[in-house]
Amino acid sequence: MNKTILITGASRGIGAATALAAAKAGYKVCINYKENIRSAEIVAKQIKELGQKAIIIKADISQEEELVEMFESCQQKLGRITALVNNAGITAPMSRLEDMTAKRMKEIFEVNILGSFLAAKEAIKQMSIKHGGSGGAIVNISSVASKYGSPEVYIDYAASKAAIDTMTVGLAKELAKDKIRVNAVRSGFVDTDIHITSGDPDRIEHVKHLIPLQRAAHVDEIAQAVLFLLSDKASYITGAILDVSGGL
Repeated sequence: MNKTILITGASRGIGAATALAAAKAGYKVCINYKENIRSAEIVAKQIKELGQKAIIIKADISQEEELVEMFESCQQKLGRITALVNNAGITAPMSRLEDMTAKRMKEIFEVNILGSFLAAKEAIKQMSIKHGGSGGAIVNISSVASKYGSPEVYIDYAASKAAIDTMTVGLAKELAKDKIRVNAVRSGFVDTDIHITSGDPDRIEHVKHLIPLQRAAHVDEIAQAVLFLLSDKASYITGAILDVSGGL
């Protein structure tokens, strides 16, 4: 069976780690990026050194036209996708709601929610047996922020991830007859540079005492959970939200 995966926001962090793990599992990999082409090229080079095919495609997932073109290009170059990882997501500097602008909230919701919905929509067109596909799997990257709300920090980001949790459950039921499984990995604190965006690059040091395992996750630990949910080992799992959060 052809194994082709598209990962949004795959030039760094969890997305890059997942891309490499997928290549090792035999997937041809479509690496989506928005701005950092150099990082995307490095990931693609690493995948090719593993003996697997990889392409990079620039697209803003919140823009439907760009996203549709990305999926079409991926299919033309690598074949129909059989796996999608909705990884791309953004946050913003820590803030209380009363100090947030509508522009900030709109950007977060458009990337984190709309982008994931649009990507899933296009993936269905390639995976669904109704559309000539052979089935597949979608894994959404969520956050434990969806459970706790992130007060005083970024409740808009937390709310966007709660939307992803709900999407995961509903879409799994909607697509079961199409032979598409849908699950989510709900990560906790992960050692990536997203904390720089939030304005607290040392955030993990500030909060690790709250984590039962007393440390942040490495990106590879999140990637391995994603690959498990994509694999045949998870063939009877759909609609699940797997916490990979060190006990949070």
